[in-house]
Amino acid sequence: MKQTRMRLFLAVLICFALTLPTVIAHAATTITSNQTGTQDGYDYELWKDSGTTSMTLNSGGAFSATWSNINNALFRKGKKFNATQTHQQVGNISINYSATFNPGGNSYLTVYGWTKSPLVEFYIVDNWGTYRPTGTQKGTLTVDGGTYDIYETTRTNQPSIEGTATFKQYWSVRQSKRSSGTISVSEHFKKWESLGMPMGKLYEVALTVEGYQSSGNADVTTNVLTIGGGSNPTPTPTPSPTPTPPPGGGTTRVEAESMTKGGQYTGNISSPFNGVALYANNDLVKFTQNFTSGTHNFALRGASNNSNMARVDLKIGGVTKGSFYFGGSSPAVYTLNNVSHGTGNQEIQLVVTTDNGTWDAYLDYLEIS
Repeated sequence: MKQTRMRLFLAVLICFALTLPTVIAHAATTITSNQTGTQDGYDYELWKDSGTTSMTLNSGGAFSATWSNINNALFRKGKKFNATQTHQQVGNISINYSATFNPGGNSYLTVYGWTKSPLVEFYIVDNWGTYRPTGTQKGTLTVDGGTYDIYETTRTNQPSIEGTATFKQYWSVRQSKRSSGTISVSEHFKKWESLGMPMGKLYEVALTVEGYQSSGNADVTTNVLTIGGGSNPTPTPTPSPTPTPPPGGGTTRVEAESMTKGGQYTGNISSPFNGVALYANNDLVKFTQNFTSGTHNFALRGASNNSNMARVDLKIGGVTKGSFYFGGSSPAVYTLNNVSHGTGNQEIQLVVTTDNGTWDAYLDYLEIS
């Protein structure tokens, strides 16, 4: 209930335009050394370890950056969170941006941020200089008019938001460069999780220019960060009709991706199987089944996104009949035997009702026998 109230509170905020920001713009300010702060509703940060840097904070999310003879420097404007909520709890995140990008060496034009528990540094790279990031190939994501290669790397005893630490880096790197457009940030988060790359509690999401052992400049003229609202970057296929169990017995299998999706965050996944992910309370899939008898067995193949126990409730005709449990990320089948229910056309729902922010449920198929 507490989580539901929090999501309701976020929804109310969204109704008041949680597109950052609609505030009075201030005059441009230039900073040259490490500094954090808030301007026009955006959190900004300039961080460097050496060299010469300059960051001009323009109105809204806009900023410009120059750097020379640096080892590493990051210029960013976005939103810093308190690392108490997952991205599903925060809401859908997207960024619309436009920039002039002159890397002059090794540099990224990217969405950048961190999560805690686990500690993860992440990048969604739209443009780069002399070096295109790489790592252990995990998969691809086609979204926002392009395809991103997904990589994972490990940093050992390196600086982080928690001091010197060892942590994972997640990368989505666009196959073709661009310097303007929309980045559906949450779609990358969902894809990473579907590939076994767990996200923790959100600490930061920001449009960022990063330079490494180089000199260059960039001018971000548009940077609109939106939190909340819908997320439909790719059309959802029309569900196919569900077959009726054969007379006299037999087994009917219904693929999760062919069911009708409901809830705020429900989406398709391609790993560890082709199926559907339920990310938060009231996320569900459903279909209508015709029963000629009133007792059946229901076997659901699924998984948790991590080692925490995921739970999915079975509802038939609006009545909860039992729960399926998945205690790890390896796919497994959980069966509810001798379930009594109504006959004729009955709506079957697979729904999450006990989410506490520590797991997501992945669904492959439901077998009825």
